[in-house]
Amino acid sequence: MRWARWALAAAAAATLSLGALSFARAGAQAGDDGWPAYGGDAGGQRFSAARQITPANVAKLGVAWEFSTGALSRHKADIKRSAFENTPILAEGRLYLCSPFDAVFALDPGTGKKLWAFDPRIDPGLHYPNSYNCRGVAYWRDRAGHGRIFLGTNDRRLIALDAKTGKPVKSFGRNGTVTFDPGRLTRRAGMQITSAPVVARGVVVIGSSIDDNQRVDEVPGTVRAFDAMTGAPKWQFNPLAGAHVRAGAANVWAPMSVDEARGLVFLPTSSASPDFYASNRPGDDRNADSVVALEIETGRLVWAFQTVHHDVWDYDIPAQPTLGTVTYKGRTVDAVLQPTKTGLLFTLDRETGKPVIPVVERKVPQDGAPGEELSPTQPFPVAPKPLTPNRIKADDAFGFTFWDRGRCRNAIKNARHDGLFTPPGVKGTIVYPFTGGGTNWGGLAFDARQDIAYVNTSNVMHLVTLIPQQDFMRARAAEPDVEISQQKGVRYGMRRAVLTSPFGIPCNPPPWGELHAVDMNSGKVLWSVPLGTTEDMVPFSQYFLGNTGTPNLGGPIVTAGGLVFIGAAMDDYLRAFDAKTGKELWKGRLPAGGQATPMTYVWKGRQYVVIAAGGHEKLGTRRGDKIVAFALPQ
Repeated sequence: MRWARWALAAAAAATLSLGALSFARAGAQAGDDGWPAYGGDAGGQRFSAARQITPANVAKLGVAWEFSTGALSRHKADIKRSAFENTPILAEGRLYLCSPFDAVFALDPGTGKKLWAFDPRIDPGLHYPNSYNCRGVAYWRDRAGHGRIFLGTNDRRLIALDAKTGKPVKSFGRNGTVTFDPGRLTRRAGMQITSAPVVARGVVVIGSSIDDNQRVDEVPGTVRAFDAMTGAPKWQFNPLAGAHVRAGAANVWAPMSVDEARGLVFLPTSSASPDFYASNRPGDDRNADSVVALEIETGRLVWAFQTVHHDVWDYDIPAQPTLGTVTYKGRTVDAVLQPTKTGLLFTLDRETGKPVIPVVERKVPQDGAPGEELSPTQPFPVAPKPLTPNRIKADDAFGFTFWDRGRCRNAIKNARHDGLFTPPGVKGTIVYPFTGGGTNWGGLAFDARQDIAYVNTSNVMHLVTLIPQQDFMRARAAEPDVEISQQKGVRYGMRRAVLTSPFGIPCNPPPWGELHAVDMNSGKVLWSVPLGTTEDMVPFSQYFLGNTGTPNLGGPIVTAGGLVFIGAAMDDYLRAFDAKTGKELWKGRLPAGGQATPMTYVWKGRQYVVIAAGGHEKLGTRRGDKIVAFALPQ
């Protein structure tokens, strides 16, 4: 049965830009609304002023056009190891997008017709940490008015393309390409670039994704900046520099944000290596698991705010920091909104990094594995309340029958779980929410007019078990289909799996995925609704399971028309929700899994909503290679 996908969702948890504010809209009519950057704007608000599609007419949406990247035929052998997480951008009268294999396309926004294509021909047959993946590209226009598309590739190249022709810009780097030395990787595909670069003030910045849980002496998670005109190196930033610990990673694999007026770039950093046992890195890991603000022209650290101290849960920051002006209890501040895997939403002052909504340090469970030095407290914002459950008792176990519910009850009872931040141990620890969220790379959408944030979450559990190194090889041989990693250099390896019943159903009660609206004026959650059904995992199961929601990857967008659009769930739909009430008003069938964040724009007077439908390796959803555009009848 395809319920085994729930187990695969575990890996999705573990894995898991923007152009300049200035952009050309040649060919667009006056009043047309575009989408010039990965997150809608350079600050990642995922808001559109388009209002043609409304709650009153959204039910009439239909497919306007489709475009195939050709990945299904050209990458037959590797498509199963891919994730089509792309969000297109609109600039210079063209849509720009990339396939999971880094092929870049320019399309006519009204018809989906291909205008040009570029294929960097990445290495085939490799297994990258975050699947074959390309979340987006970035657009930038130089002083002479010439547009460039910047692409970061799976095989660690930064490429500049002419926006009009798709040809490499010869004056950038070496014939359009900059490469860098990542350091000593344990394997060739141990590092990749998955999220779009960001560009501002003539500087282009890229991060990277690095293998999880492999070793203490991991390569550093260095963020790199280059001159956008020439490709010459500008600066590098290692989040762990000066921490005086033996560790690597703390990389930036998620999308970044830019405040061009302030000249700041905002980094969401990940956890230091290894993830689940950290005797090698006593202390709070400096700028790991942090929102970090740097001067984009120099790389100078302006401020950093850490959301998890001494992370041993893989609770890195997975989502783009969203820049918006927030009025909380009468005080208006330019802020950074940061959703997290823990289901907590932090709101920080953009100038200083200090909390706009107060954050308190609360005592958390102790008594970690021998040699572990846990932080006695962790930061919790006073509002909003956690967006995901984070505590479960054995009697809360879910199941269809007395038998499978009993198995889940015993599994919960036999594992350690003292709430959020319970440390991993050799007897097994419940990590709830699991390491895929809470919120993952899809981030949130922010309607600054209403001061409302919309954010989706996944609500399932991991069972994480530490394995003494002398038992590691035996454990891996016994369970070859389970994620078991060595964490070389410390005394324990790790085993991680979604906690499911014998039927493959999560052991915690549904909903297993939700969409929320948060009033940033008060910090109150206005509504929460299930997101997704099990329809495409087991046909007709939605009729006896109901609206359970599912784990999800991808984020929401919100429009001035009063709608929230989102795919993300493990069924093949793009959905529209009423922004005021959370009521599901429409869903459009997709040819494959829609584990991507949609975008919307108005072109020649018609509003389109576009989403990548190609499925996802880690969630096991249906594969495809289509970009699908929906619109109202003409």
